[in-house]
Amino acid sequence: MEKHNRPQGRILALDTSSAAQAVAVLDGADVLIESNNLAERNHSVNLLPEIERVLRESDTKKRELKGIAVGVGPGSYTGVRIAVTTAKTLAWALKLPVVAVSSLEAQAASGFETMALQGRIWIIPLVDARRGQAYTALFEANVPGEKESVSDASLSGFSMRRLAEDAILLTSDWTATLAERFKALAPSERPDYILFTGETPKHADTVLAIAESTGLSLEQVRLQDCVTEARWIGRIGQRKLAAGDTTEAHSLLPNYTQVTEAEANLLRNPQ
Repeated sequence: MEKHNRPQGRILALDTSSAAQAVAVLDGADVLIESNNLAERNHSVNLLPEIERVLRESDTKKRELKGIAVGVGPGSYTGVRIAVTTAKTLAWALKLPVVAVSSLEAQAASGFETMALQGRIWIIPLVDARRGQAYTALFEANVPGEKESVSDASLSGFSMRRLAEDAILLTSDWTATLAERFKALAPSERPDYILFTGETPKHADTVLAIAESTGLSLEQVRLQDCVTEARWIGRIGQRKLAAGDTTEAHSLLPNYTQVTEAEANLLRNPQ
């Protein structure tokens, strides 16, 4: 990890870990321009032209950028590689610090931003990984009283506490684990709401079973279909950039959470 003492300013935010292609330019807490488009996983063709467009339309010269924030997954192997490779190349060419952001953390914040929930909330992002599996994690947010705007508080008061690392899990097993974790807590420590975000329609029947096993009502178990929004890649990235939590461009790696099929074959059959 490298420490940079660069001033806060404009940053470029990227994520292509799923079917959505997310690109934004932020200046501090302000989102100058943002696009979150379903690119039909054609990111290799669309990403660079979209970066040029958002820079141009936000009147941002590349030399004005103070850093790059990139979603490193987990998610689509090809998609994650495209954003990470693009960020590495730009960071190296422009001599900029780059920050690695969990795509799942940004997706959880994207889904939570739209919900007017108060109390203790578990936020569980989901990206479909096929065969009944999902890339997922667990975060907790506490919203006492009248919920302030998440976007207004994104760099100050609002925060999510990570309770479980990014992983790929069978959603049925994950739901059972969450239910057991819920029941093991003292009643005063249990969440008031459980919010699943992301590709929820593909796993709705499985994750809604948590209501029966925890005793929560269907009103308390929420599903929010959403994508990882570029603004949250940028906001989380701004925090990390301000803290000096950056990565040298050549050392930036995707977070796949598991080896690829090609890597698995190589491990089984070493040359």
